[in-house]
Amino acid sequence: MLPPDLRSKIDKVWNAFWTGGLSNPLTVIEQMTYLLFIKRLDELQTQKEQRANLLKVPIEKPIFSPGQTELRWSRFKDTDPEVMFSLFRKEDGVFDFMVSLGTNNSSYARFMKGATFMVPTPRLLAQVVEMVTNIDMVDRDTKGDV
Repeated sequence: MLPPDLRSKIDKVWNAFWTGGLSNPLTVIEQMTYLLFIKRLDELQTQKEQRANLLKVPIEKPIFSPGQTELRWSRFKDTDPEVMFSLFRKEDGVFDFMVSLGTNNSSYARFMKGATFMVPTPRLLAQVVEMVTNIDMVDRDTKGDV
């Protein structure tokens, strides 16, 4: 069960989607899940970087290549809404990167087949990204509850 403060944060994200033009509950859940996943990818990459720096070794199985830093949550979350929106929508942008992870025959690839970025405006994307940034997803139970 979600603690009241986390439930309030999720409700605010839900309301932002709703007032921003996404009223289909399945679409909202789908888009929210994509954003949480993109955020988590960056958190995992940061953990790998910290471990590599501590041990003074190369990063093992990096998620993002050095040329993909603009696709990381920690980088785009503070950009101008228009810039952020274009990073999500462009070919080989944030959303395409997330969809293309995993091999062709993996369950992930089958799940992501046909995935579509449906956030309609830069303002809504920036608003939701800011809200999701404030949701602590470290606890495994929290991810399941959300």
